[in-house]
Amino acid sequence: MRKIILMMSMSLDGFMEGPGRDISWHMVDDELHRFMNDEIRPLGGFLTGRVTHELMAEYWPTADADPASSAPEAEFAGIWRDMPKYVYSRTLRQEDLAWNSTLVRDVVPAEVAALKEAPGGDLVVGGADLAAAFLRHDLVDAYRLLVHPVRIGRGTPVFPPFAGPGPLRLEGTRAFGNGVVQLRYARP
Repeated sequence: MRKIILMMSMSLDGFMEGPGRDISWHMVDDELHRFMNDEIRPLGGFLTGRVTHELMAEYWPTADADPASSAPEAEFAGIWRDMPKYVYSRTLRQEDLAWNSTLVRDVVPAEVAALKEAPGGDLVVGGADLAAAFLRHDLVDAYRLLVHPVRIGRGTPVFPPFAGPGPLRLEGTRAFGNGVVQLRYARP
């Protein structure tokens, strides 16, 4: 059965983005980007909300045609275009979507369970609101957190308040030359 993985960059003080959706503090260099490409390539799909999908769709569909793109960025452009995307939105229409995208209206646990039962690689959930909904419904099986060595003070937290403890098992860590550390956790 496929897993739902929450994969996100975060500041040391727990924010995924600063005010105004600022992610300029993300420290993504070629080493980290190559690693992320290797992590993402075998996945079975992206689960994103409308905002995250629209932000990704502004850049990645043609990033490999931009001569200023690094080799890892160009490679990710192809990965992103080809990867199945499940876009959760109540306002978009299916005809608004392209690049191997399917519209989903709501986070319905039974529908997510059916998606997990389908063949293919694990699914990664991203975006603040959608991740919060998956956490509220207890649908996240594993975590791949990239902790950037910066405090930003305020912004959108990776983990909004929710009821109940969530014990996890550490599966591994990896430090990168730029000071970013990946933490890998799974449910026991």
